[in-house]
Amino acid sequence: MNDTTRTLPNFRSDNVAPVAPEILQAIADVNRGPAASYGDDDYSRLLNQRFSALFETEVTVFPVATGTAANALSLAACARPYGAIYCHEEAHVHTAEGGATEAFTGGAKLLTLPGPNFRIEPGLLRQALTGTAWGVRNRSQPDAVSITQSSEFGTVYALAEIAEISAIARDKDLSVHMDGARFANALARLGCGPAEMTWRAGVDILSFGATKNGAMSADAIVVFDRDLVEPLSYRLRRAGQTWSKMRYASVQLLAYVEGGLYLRLATKANAVAARLGAGLAALPGVRLVAPVEANLVFINLPVPAINRLAAAGLPFARRGQDVIRFVTRFDSTEQEADEVIALVRDATSGG
Repeated sequence: MNDTTRTLPNFRSDNVAPVAPEILQAIADVNRGPAASYGDDDYSRLLNQRFSALFETEVTVFPVATGTAANALSLAACARPYGAIYCHEEAHVHTAEGGATEAFTGGAKLLTLPGPNFRIEPGLLRQALTGTAWGVRNRSQPDAVSITQSSEFGTVYALAEIAEISAIARDKDLSVHMDGARFANALARLGCGPAEMTWRAGVDILSFGATKNGAMSADAIVVFDRDLVEPLSYRLRRAGQTWSKMRYASVQLLAYVEGGLYLRLATKANAVAARLGAGLAALPGVRLVAPVEANLVFINLPVPAINRLAAAGLPFARRGQDVIRFVTRFDSTEQEADEVIALVRDATSGG
């Protein structure tokens, strides 16, 4: 296990992935001559048209550099400075974005909810809203609900769950935001169309992730609620998220969805994760923390086994004392999954 001459599979994050060849080629193809700046180029103008066809309704698309920007600015368009945003207690906006939502909203409060398999449970959301002190000035007033699809632990909301959460939110006049950093992985899992998982289920605004699944620093905000478009456009400019050479972001997003590329890439990552999860779950002393429904695998291991894996140089992310995370990518292979399974087998057996 201490052979340092070989390169071990890197399942630490899908952010370590290279750029998909199709997207890299699209960048090279657009890199010829001058083009209008700040979104007035031909590719950026095509973006709204192409994504409107993809989502089967009129949308406005804003390219952004990061998923954190997409989430924070989306929620800033939905929530007042004295507002409140409900999310799961393990949501990325709450645990991993350094208070970006609070900063860009001007102070809106994130209110967290528990829920099985790391998803908001609709009944708990209804209960929280019922118990809200509406109109009381010393309490934050609910403005939005944010769901993560797929979740931080790789579980996926069913369409009925999204629709139920959206209906509860709409009953209280709240906006619904979807953090889709791994949107394609969830879509591949459900086998439905983008429209079914978003606006038809009641979603108002979407953080559309591409960077984790083959793009090069290009994510997007997709707006379904027309009332959010204008305030968001000003917030993006103020936040420095209006690209001067936007054609390089827009062409990535166009290539990403062309011919279903985004789904093919996500399906590959999901398949490798399924193989990895099944293999690890079959090992003595290994327990899956959550069902493997997208491209994330969380396992509970004895601490000595985790230490052996770390000493062997296997890349992984540690979540707490005895939980580790593996994330598969579009360029991951079944052979790499099998190698990780073998390494974990050795570590749990004391090898």
